[in-house]
Amino acid sequence: MTKEELENLLRDVESSRVERTISTADTDKFCEAVCAFANDMPDSRQNGYLLVGVHDDGSLSGLVATDAMVKNLAAIRSDGNVLPIPTMNVEIFHFDLGDVIVVEVVPAILPPVRYRGRTWIRVGARKAIATQEEEDLLIERRRARFPTFDSMPCQHAKLEDLDLDLFRYGFLPKAFDEGVLASETRSIERQLEALCFYSTDYNCPTNAGVILFGKNLLRFLPGDYIQFVRFAGMTRATDIVNQQMFKGCLMTVLPEVDTFIKTAIATNRPVPVTVLREKTVYDYPKWSIRELMMNAIMHRDYRSTGPTMFYQFADRLEILNSGGLYGRVNRDNFPDENDYRNPIIADAMRTLGYVNRFGRGIGRVRAELVENGNGEPLFDTTQIGSFRVTVSWTKFASEVKSSQRGTESSQKTAESAQTADESSQTVAESTQKIERWIANALPTGIRSDARANMVEVMKLIHANSTETAESMAAKIGISMRGVQKILAALQKLGLIERIGPDFGGHWEVVK
Repeated sequence: MTKEELENLLRDVESSRVERTISTADTDKFCEAVCAFANDMPDSRQNGYLLVGVHDDGSLSGLVATDAMVKNLAAIRSDGNVLPIPTMNVEIFHFDLGDVIVVEVVPAILPPVRYRGRTWIRVGARKAIATQEEEDLLIERRRARFPTFDSMPCQHAKLEDLDLDLFRYGFLPKAFDEGVLASETRSIERQLEALCFYSTDYNCPTNAGVILFGKNLLRFLPGDYIQFVRFAGMTRATDIVNQQMFKGCLMTVLPEVDTFIKTAIATNRPVPVTVLREKTVYDYPKWSIRELMMNAIMHRDYRSTGPTMFYQFADRLEILNSGGLYGRVNRDNFPDENDYRNPIIADAMRTLGYVNRFGRGIGRVRAELVENGNGEPLFDTTQIGSFRVTVSWTKFASEVKSSQRGTESSQKTAESAQTADESSQTVAESTQKIERWIANALPTGIRSDARANMVEVMKLIHANSTETAESMAAKIGISMRGVQKILAALQKLGLIERIGPDFGGHWEVVK
C-alpha cells in the first residue's frame, strides 16, 4: 500500500474491506478483524485493511506508533489462535496529525479461517460470527476453487522460482504441435495458467507448477524427494550398499528415476534353458518397477514432509509412499477403481509419457511380475496415510537351473522339504540370538514381569516393524497403555526408534 492509497481509504467510509480503530491493545478485536478479512465473505478477492490510530470518521487519533505495537499486531499471524495461518503485512505510515498502523490481510486460500474456533466474517461495515449456512458457503467456495492440493496457489513462490526453459522447451513441445506453439501470443503467465501451473488471481505458481518446474523445490515442499537405499541383507539393520537421493522438480527427476531403474534395478542375465537355448532373466522387470515408481510419484501426498522411500533388500524391493488410498478407491475395490489425488500432475506425467490414465497399469504390472518369476506384488493398504508395495526378487533363475539338471518332481519335493527344515532351523537360531541380545541389552534392576514384557515387545517389533500398539497388546496380553509405556521406555533407552510419522511410520530395533 502507498501513502496515497491509505489517504483514499481514510476519506472513504468504513466498508467490508476496511475497519478503523483507535485501540492499541485490544488483541481480541485485532484478531477478529484479521480473521474476518481473511474469510472474505463478499468474495471480493481483494485485501482487507485494519487501520489502527483512526477514528470511525477517518480522522487520526494522534497515535505515536511503537515497536511493541507493531510486534503485537504482527504476532497475530503466528500465535496459533487464527487458523489457518493468515497471510498479512503490518506497516507504519507517518502523518502530521499522528501515525497509522496498517494491517493488510490477504483473502485466505482455504477458508473458513477461525479465531479460537469461531469463524468471523464481515457483514458490510461490521464484524459478525458466521452462521452455519455462511460457514458452509465458505467451505463450498474452497472446494470449488481448489479441489486438489496441486491446483492450489503456492503463495510463497513467484514466477522467478520456476525454470521457464523447462516449461517452454521441455513440456510445451510434448503437449502441443508446432503449429499451435507458433501461433501462441499470450504472456508466459497466461500460458502457464492455461495448464493450471499458475494463478493470475494470486500472482504465483500453483503447487503443480512448483512441483513440475520449481528451481528449488525443497524450499516450498521439504518432503518432495525420493530416497533410494540398497541394504546388504533383508532388514534395515544390515549394512547399506548404496544410497541415492533424487531431488528437484519432476521435469528433471522423472528421467533420472527412469534411467536409474533401467540401469541399476532391472539388471538381467542369460540363463541356460537347454543346451542350445538361453532365456534372459530380470531380477526385477524394468517396466513393472518403473510403473510402480511413477504411480508413487503421481499419487503421493505432496503435503507430507516425508520422502518417497525406494528400498532394495537382498530378497525384495519396497516402495513406501506418503498418502493412502484416495477418493473413490478403498480396500475393497483397489485396484479396480481409479481416482487421482493430483490430477494436474497426473495429466502432466501422461503428457510426458511416464504414465497412462486408463487404469490398466496395476493389471499389467501383476502379469509381468508373475511371468518374470517375481510372483504377485504385495500391496499394503492398511496403514493410515501411507501406501506400501513389495516386489519379491525373482525365483525364476533357480527354477530354470533346476529344470536344466533334469530334477524330478519327487526330488524337488524332497529338496523343498529339506530347504524348509533348514530355513526353520535358521529362523529358530536367529530368534534365539535375538532373544539373548534383547535380554542382555536391557539394563539391570527392571522387575521380572516388566522385563519379560519389554522383551516380547522388542521381539514383535523385530519380527514385524509395522506392529501397532493395539496388536502388540493383544498378543502379549497387556493393556495398550502398558505397551505405550514400554515403547516410550525402550525408546528412551535407545533400543528402538520411530521411523516416520505417528500415523504411517513404524518402529525399528536400533541394533
